[in-house]
Amino acid sequence: MELNTILFAFGLTLFAGLATGIGSALAFFTRTTNTRFLSAALGFSAGVMIYVSFVEIFVKARRELIMSLGEVPGTWVTVLSFFGGIALIAVIDKLVPNYENPHELHSIEEMDQGLENLPNNEAHDFGKLKRMGVFTALAIGIHNFPEGLATFTAALTDPNLGIAIAVAIAIHNIPEGIAVSVPIYYATGSRSKAFKLSFLSGLSEPVGALFGYLVLMPFLSPTLFGVLFAGVAGIMVFISLDELLPAAEEFGEHHLSIYGMISGMAVMALSLLMFL
Repeated sequence: MELNTILFAFGLTLFAGLATGIGSALAFFTRTTNTRFLSAALGFSAGVMIYVSFVEIFVKARRELIMSLGEVPGTWVTVLSFFGGIALIAVIDKLVPNYENPHELHSIEEMDQGLENLPNNEAHDFGKLKRMGVFTALAIGIHNFPEGLATFTAALTDPNLGIAIAVAIAIHNIPEGIAVSVPIYYATGSRSKAFKLSFLSGLSEPVGALFGYLVLMPFLSPTLFGVLFAGVAGIMVFISLDELLPAAEEFGEHHLSIYGMISGMAVMALSLLMFL
């Protein structure tokens, strides 16, 4: 595989991961959450991920696995890998406690509410607050690791597809950055530390890409590629249905999030048609 392609894939993954810093910056430099924009943007991101997962990624994975394993075994492995990706991200989501979970919604307004609004009257337990900050940073890292692997794998296979996925993941990382900054600010009382940890937590996405490059690429075969790609599709569908669409509806109007989702699907469809 060409070095330029690998570097391009790493660059996309870094861009997507560090978008958490944008969300963190919004938490410090604005005083209100633009709920209508976030609702439409999250819906758009979900539409891109869902459409590309079912129309492009799943289909490519099945094609590769059928070519290497045969039609019936290849189809079975594709389906099992798809649901395996869903199971992986679901287990990760389940293992992270709700308040430390970056997929649990937080808003910019929480930054100015003060430590007294922490759940379970934990405002004065600074040891517990510090642990909360550490767990929050760890949680975002765990969640972003498979997303980095997904972006990197897609970009290696099809750079245009990689761009679309990186943009979709970057959009969803913006409110995730807010979600991480809020509890870390609670934990430390420092806006700069909250921004720094939130920004750095996005580096777990390029770490996921590095894992794919160092550990998986030496063994990359049509079969392994098909399994990975089907798993990536499952991961992105779960993120869209479990995180993006519910967050989009909670941030704003129901119809606005659906319009954003349909727009994301339409843009993804047009971009794929342009490169036929």
